[in-house]
Amino acid sequence: MPDFSPIDYAVPVFVLLVVLEMIWAQRRRPEAYEPRDTLISLAFGLGSTVAGVLTGGLVLALSLTLYQFRLFDLGWVWWAWPLCFVLDDLGYYWFHRFAHRVRWFWASHVNHHSSQHYNLSTALRQTWTGFFALSFIFRIPLVLLGFHPAMVLFVGAINLLYQFWIHTEAIGRMPRWFESVMNTPSHHRVHHATNPLYLDRNYAGTFIIWDRLFGTFQQEQDDQRIRYGIVRQLGSFNLLWAVFHEWIGIARDVRSAPWRHKFSYMWREPGWSHDGSRETSDMIRQRWLDSRQKVSEQNPIAGD
Repeated sequence: MPDFSPIDYAVPVFVLLVVLEMIWAQRRRPEAYEPRDTLISLAFGLGSTVAGVLTGGLVLALSLTLYQFRLFDLGWVWWAWPLCFVLDDLGYYWFHRFAHRVRWFWASHVNHHSSQHYNLSTALRQTWTGFFALSFIFRIPLVLLGFHPAMVLFVGAINLLYQFWIHTEAIGRMPRWFESVMNTPSHHRVHHATNPLYLDRNYAGTFIIWDRLFGTFQQEQDDQRIRYGIVRQLGSFNLLWAVFHEWIGIARDVRSAPWRHKFSYMWREPGWSHDGSRETSDMIRQRWLDSRQKVSEQNPIAGD
């Protein structure tokens, strides 16, 4: 199979769509774009492309080596392509879920969430450190199952292309049948929100059915104004700090933590601390729910 990446051919379309959304934002939602933030997003995209070039060959070589030990010889039959896509999307769901629930993976994935704006340029905020974080291991099961590494990489690229268009506020909600099955701008806005109700929800890549199936789905609420970014905002437009801040945070925590807790600062959920001085997303959500319950009990009318 020739070395073909659909993302390379999609870049001009990405740029065109970003420009069109900028024009829309000037008239309808000026706060959607901030020049420095957009430049950081573009720099993220460029750096991620360079990182992919430098490490992609290693991932492919490892995958081809492991492919020799595949369980089935699926080859290039037509039905292997859609099956590979669906299974890859399921694998992406679990990667994405781990990327929010395990700090080691979050240190790489947090780059994508670090913008306080939500627009098509935000989709370009891709990690530079995915290889170091070992994110590629989530696609290894497909290779061992019998899907050729080139096929796995191709359908993964198609999945990434799909996810570009859902990073926008220009689209409200799609038809109900589409919202029920597919990931949409509405569903993905929830995922990028820092509101307690929305934290760590809607991990889907292409099919939102995985979130519905595994209990992580949250509908966008009209009465919840979304706040984008991360719980502890960057507060800076420094590119290198944006890329590496969570890795630096892990290093600092591991260095200062008692020996029995050092490993936990890498593999527990983001926000975990051995002394309870910080909050995880579950703790933030529970605190918010408790406060709502308290208000409801004190004033039933206001609680409704």
